[in-house]
Amino acid sequence: MKKFYRRLKKYTKVSIQILLFLLAGVALYFILPGEPKFKYEYQKGFPWKHDNLVAPFDFAILKTAKELENEKKEQTSKILPYFIADTSVAASHIKKLREDLNLSSVGGNNIQKQNIIDILATELERIYQKGILQFSIDSYTELNGKTEIRKRIGNTITRVGKDALYSEKTAYNEINRVKQELESAGSNIDWLEAYPLERYISANLTYDAETTQKEIDEITQNISLSRGMVRLGERIILEGEIVDADKFQILESLKASYEKERNKDVNRYMVALGKSLFILVMLGLIFVFLFIYRRDILDHLNRLVFLLLLITTVVLIAHFIDSFPNLHIYIVPFAILPIVVRTFFDSRTAIFTLFITTLLIGFYAPNNYEFILLEVSAGIIAVFSLNKMHRRVHLVLAAIWVFLTYALVYTALTLIHEGTLMLMNLGMLKWFLFSSIFILLVYPLIYIFEKLFGFISDVTLIEISDSNQPLLRKLAEEAPGTFQHSMQIANLAEEIILKIGGNPFLVRAGALYHDIGKIARPNFFIENQAAGMNPHNRLDYIKSAEVIIDHVKNGVKMAQKHKLPAPIIEFIATHHGTTKAKYFYLKHKEENPDSEINEDQFIYPGPLPRSKEASVVMLVDGIEAASRAMKEKTHQNLKEQIDRMVDQKIEDRQLDVSELTFSDIEIIKKTLLEKLINIYHVRIEYPDEKKGTK
Repeated sequence: MKKFYRRLKKYTKVSIQILLFLLAGVALYFILPGEPKFKYEYQKGFPWKHDNLVAPFDFAILKTAKELENEKKEQTSKILPYFIADTSVAASHIKKLREDLNLSSVGGNNIQKQNIIDILATELERIYQKGILQFSIDSYTELNGKTEIRKRIGNTITRVGKDALYSEKTAYNEINRVKQELESAGSNIDWLEAYPLERYISANLTYDAETTQKEIDEITQNISLSRGMVRLGERIILEGEIVDADKFQILESLKASYEKERNKDVNRYMVALGKSLFILVMLGLIFVFLFIYRRDILDHLNRLVFLLLLITTVVLIAHFIDSFPNLHIYIVPFAILPIVVRTFFDSRTAIFTLFITTLLIGFYAPNNYEFILLEVSAGIIAVFSLNKMHRRVHLVLAAIWVFLTYALVYTALTLIHEGTLMLMNLGMLKWFLFSSIFILLVYPLIYIFEKLFGFISDVTLIEISDSNQPLLRKLAEEAPGTFQHSMQIANLAEEIILKIGGNPFLVRAGALYHDIGKIARPNFFIENQAAGMNPHNRLDYIKSAEVIIDHVKNGVKMAQKHKLPAPIIEFIATHHGTTKAKYFYLKHKEENPDSEINEDQFIYPGPLPRSKEASVVMLVDGIEAASRAMKEKTHQNLKEQIDRMVDQKIEDRQLDVSELTFSDIEIIKKTLLEKLINIYHVRIEYPDEKKGTK
C-alpha cells in the first residue's frame, strides 16, 4: 500500500509539473505575435548569405526614420507660426491714455497739450498695430529660424516681419523715446511724469499653438513614406554581396511588405503550429536543463512556478512596451531577470534562463540578432558583477556595468555596420540608461518574491544573522551557553562551506538559529547548567529524552511564530536528523535490560538534511559538542573523534538524502580538525630527545 501511495505521489507531482509547463506554453502562445516572419536574416555591413534575391512582387522602398525626420524638419521649418492679435487691448489702452492725460489740470495751453496727447496716442496705436509680445522675441522657441509670423485677427491673417514686433519692454522703450524727443523739441512735458507710460503697454499677441500644430500635421501627413519602387523580378541582392545602407533599406522595405502581403492569404493553422513548436522547444530546453542540473527546482513546485512565471512576465512586459511607438524595447530592464534568478538559485540557471527568454523575445523584437547580442551580453555581465548582493553598492555597480556593456556592444555593432561613429544613434543610449537605472528595482522585487514564494536572499540572511535580532537576543540572555555554542557552530560551518561550496550566509544564519528551541527549557542542556545543578536528576530517562528531543519541535514552532524563512527552519528541524538521544537511551536500556524498549521515544523527529549547508551544521553540531566535553584534547584524539562521529552519521544513514559527496566529507573532516586544534590550542607533540647522546 505504501508503495502505491509513493507511486501515486510521484505521478501526481509529474502531472503538476507537466501542467505548469503547458500553462506557461499557452500563456506564451497568446503573448507572442502570430504574424508570419520574414524568412531571411541579414545585417548591415555583412555579406548576403542566401541565394540571389529578386523581388517576389512590386513594393515601395520605404524611407529611413532619419530621412523622414529630416524631411519633416525641412517642411516644418517653412511653416510660419500663428499669433492671435487682440484688438481690444490697443483700443482700451489708447482710450485710457487720452482720458488720463485730458483730465490732468496741468500741461500748458490746451492746444499744445492736446498735440502731445495726439502724438503719444498715435505712436501707441502704431506699436500695437505691429504687435506686442509679452516677453523678448528670442525667448520664443517657435520663432527660432523664422523671419515672419502670421498675425490672425478674427478670420483675417496677415504676415508681419519678426523684426517689426515688440516685446512689452521694447514697446515701452519706443514710446519713451517719443516722449524724450518731445522734450528735446522744447515741449513742456513735466506734467507727464504723473502718468507712467508703462501702464498703457500690454501684450496683444499670443501664440496660437492649435492652429500652428494643425498646419504642421497637415504637411507632415502628406509626406511620402517611400522614395521609389522595386518591380516584380527586379534583382535586389546577389549571394555574397555586402549589405550596404541602400540594400539594407530595400531589404527592410521588402520585409515590411512581405509580412503585410502574407497576412492576406497566410495559412493561419500552419503559423499557429510553427509558433507552438517553437514555444515547446524553448520550454523543453528549460525542462531538460532543470532535469539534468537543477532537479530541486522541478521537485519544489513553488520554485518551478516562480521560474516559469518570471519568464512569462518578462516576455509579456517586453511585448507590451514594444506595442508603444514612442517607447523602445530596450527600456525594459531585462538584466533584472538573471539577477533575480541568480539571487534565489545560481549563476548557471540565471544565464540559461536569460538565454531562453531572450530567444523568445527575439522572436518579434526589432533587429533580432542585435537584440539578442545586447541583452545576453548585458545579462551575463549583470550576473558576473553581482555574484554577491549583500550591500546596496553592489547593485549600483552592477547597473553601471550593465550600462557600460550596452554602450560598448552597441558602439561595436555601429562600427561594424556603419564604419563610422558619426552615424551612431546616440538616442539609443537614453534607452540603455533607463534600462540600467531600472535594475535598482531588484531590491523591492526580491522582497516581494521572498514573501510570495518563501525564498530567501543573501540580504535577508545577513539581516537575520544580526545578533541583535529579537530571537537571537533572547537566546543570548536566557541560554548563554547555547548561544556561544551556536556562534562556534556558525564559525566552523561557514569555514567548511567556503571550501566545499555553498552559501556561507545561509549556513551561518542556520547555525545561529538551529538550537533556539532550547530557550523553552535552557537549564536542561549541559552548556547552560551551573556546576552540580542538573534537573535531569529528578526525571526518568524517558522523560529526559522527551525534554531533549522537544527542543527541535519547540524550535520549529518558535521559528514559525517569528516568521523565519523556511530554509532556516530546515536547519532547526534537521540538525539531529532521526538519530537517538543516545545517552538517555543507553541509560534506560542499562537499567531495564529485560523489558522491551520503545525506541521511538528516544528518536528525534527529523527529517534528514538535504542541502549541503544543513548537513554540515548537523555534522559540526555533534562534533563541536563532543570535542568540548573531551578531557584530553590532542591531535590524535580529536582526529579519531571526528572520524568516528562522521562515520557514525553515515552508518546511521543520516546523510542518505544529503547533497554532500565523499570528497566533501573528507574536506569537512580535515577542516574541522584544523579549526578545533586552533581553538583548543593543541600543541604539536615533539618526539622525545634521545638522552645520553653527545
